[in-house]
Amino acid sequence: MRGRLLVAAPHLDDDPNFRRAVVLVLEHADEGALGIVLNQPMEVPAADALPEPLASVVTDGTPVYRGGPVQPGTVIVLAEFDDPSVAGGIMFDTVGILDPESVADEAGPALGRARAFGGYAGWGGGQLESEMRQDAWIDAAPVPGDVFTDDPSTLWSTVLGRVGASYRLMASAPDDPLLN
Repeated sequence: MRGRLLVAAPHLDDDPNFRRAVVLVLEHADEGALGIVLNQPMEVPAADALPEPLASVVTDGTPVYRGGPVQPGTVIVLAEFDDPSVAGGIMFDTVGILDPESVADEAGPALGRARAFGGYAGWGGGQLESEMRQDAWIDAAPVPGDVFTDDPSTLWSTVLGRVGASYRLMASAPDDPLLN
């Protein structure tokens, strides 16, 4: 599951932490799993919220994103790396975790886009597997644009639309089907 996307099933809409969430799985082991919600921007610009030298990495004016309900003060920066071997861990393609120490000097890694996430989503041992069996999450392959989307409000439907024909109807459903 590491490096895969978890797309929240519609019945998770009652949970404000995961309503129409798209989560990138960063770690998955017997002890549990950890992921970052990709589509919940906050009001705080990353340049204002991050300490140096991280603030100088996220320079495109984007906000900090709410990565999940666990340890909201923890910041994880995902970036596209010109040389993936210098990442703190590659999730897929050239997208990985930025090691804050790697940007401490001027010869830091060559990066493309970068995005900061406050907090993360976590599951105890066997919990994610149980939720997958209960169809709470839909597994999907990521593309770099998912992490760095300019329109996070449409990411859920965009990813679902790629998963397959059986999910396209779900992807195009309005937020509130009663208003349809």
